[in-house]
Amino acid sequence: MTATRHLADNISENRSNGERSSVSVILIVRNGQAFIAEALDSVFQSTIKPAEILVVDGGSTDRTVEIAQSFPLVRLIHQTSTGIAGAYNEGIAPAQAEFTAFISHDDLWAPGKLDKQIAYMRRNPNVLYTVGMVQYVLVPGTTIPPSFRRELLERPYPGMMMETLIARKRVFPLVGGFDPEFSISEDADWFARAQDANIEMAVLPDVVLYKRIHGANATLTEPRFNEMLLRALRRSVMRKKALAGGSGGVR
Repeated sequence: MTATRHLADNISENRSNGERSSVSVILIVRNGQAFIAEALDSVFQSTIKPAEILVVDGGSTDRTVEIAQSFPLVRLIHQTSTGIAGAYNEGIAPAQAEFTAFISHDDLWAPGKLDKQIAYMRRNPNVLYTVGMVQYVLVPGTTIPPSFRRELLERPYPGMMMETLIARKRVFPLVGGFDPEFSISEDADWFARAQDANIEMAVLPDVVLYKRIHGANATLTEPRFNEMLLRALRRSVMRKKALAGGSGGVR
């Protein structure tokens, strides 16, 4: 709680100095009490502070909601839809700021993430979204899950994933929201649709995310992950064929 008060003091000081935040942060979670406090702490490790943090809770039965509400700027949304895609859509709809950023309850933003990505997008107004590099880290005391490639721990990689994404809010009407047909890989489908629509974007060379591997990650435990990823790729191929005058519907 002391850390939370300290963060609140910093936010008040920044506002009194005339800093105007332009970022809505969306965090979706269900039963994330083990990690959510550290994730929320990392949101404040930039000079730019969020205008709001929209925590979309999917019916947590542990202390997730209590912990989230102890942080400043948190606005709790009780999810009424189902699935990850629905949670993202419920967070995006009420977001009020110019930019929208995302973080998972079990990951950490790198210090300065908001500063670097927002500064780049302000210098390049035609860029509608940016991502950055991700560094995978193994949570201490955790063994590497069988489905995880050990070499991913060795160096940063470009992160085409929600937790590195910062988007201008106006990109979502252009690309559409997240497809609830995807129980997972909803982000792969969204990025593919954005690319197929020729939305201008940029990949920054900076590490902006530390993605923690702990054995219960959704992408590592969901048995339909590969199936959903292939579906996203097939739909992208179909869209390209349709644009080129080929046959086949597009969804």
